[in-house]
Amino acid sequence: MGSGCLKVTKYFLFLFNLLFLILGAVILGFGIWILADKTSFIAVLQMSSPSLKTGAYILIGVGALTMLMGFLGCLGAVNEIRCLLGLYFTCLMVILITQVAAGLVIYFQKETLKDELSHIVGTLIENYDPLNDDERNLQDAWDYVQTQIACCGWSGAKDWENNKVLINQSMTAYPCSCSNSSKDFQVDSGFCNLDVPVNGTATYADWPVHEQGCMDGVEEWLKDNLGVILGVCTGVAVIELLGMILSISLCKNIHSEDYTKVPKS
Repeated sequence: MGSGCLKVTKYFLFLFNLLFLILGAVILGFGIWILADKTSFIAVLQMSSPSLKTGAYILIGVGALTMLMGFLGCLGAVNEIRCLLGLYFTCLMVILITQVAAGLVIYFQKETLKDELSHIVGTLIENYDPLNDDERNLQDAWDYVQTQIACCGWSGAKDWENNKVLINQSMTAYPCSCSNSSKDFQVDSGFCNLDVPVNGTATYADWPVHEQGCMDGVEEWLKDNLGVILGVCTGVAVIELLGMILSISLCKNIHSEDYTKVPKS
């Protein structure tokens, strides 16, 4: 192949590696955000499930590795170093296979993950206590979720009937973050009292709260954003595949160029 094609391949590969540097920085930042975030649904999972913390550390590691790969790929492309290009190709192939495997595991284990999440949220709701400062961050995070998604409980407001504090109050109070009443808009945590409890007792049906459970809200969000998620994943896979093709092509071209430079006897 001519030197012109070699240069084009080299600069295209350099461009792809710049994209990988940016992609690695985004993945690294996302992993750090999961660990640092204290005010969203991610915080509920992160503080309740060790697996999410492990996943965050994996994201940080993958992000750092992707940035390193981008740097090595740029270096190998500009300086035409075959061993770096080979290492870059191998790492890309491993990451692509790992991504496909992770996607398959998540797909086939989604019911197990859903059950685990239901258990986590159920335990949180059962033990929710505004006076418990030890769990304040976790409870504030769940209040934030219910307020933002406009939902109540995991499967519905009935989940809150298992709360120990509300049981002691004969259900005459309800979680303020579930409220759909305008008078509670300024209060988004703790419990609010019913205006006129009937016979001193009540049920969740008497509460002025949202009927939708947060599970349905999360599923709706995933459905609404499924196209974006799939698009991003497909885009990343295509970039990785093109990077592999360009790196092996450049590696072969460098090899061919080296032979053409050998003087004939």
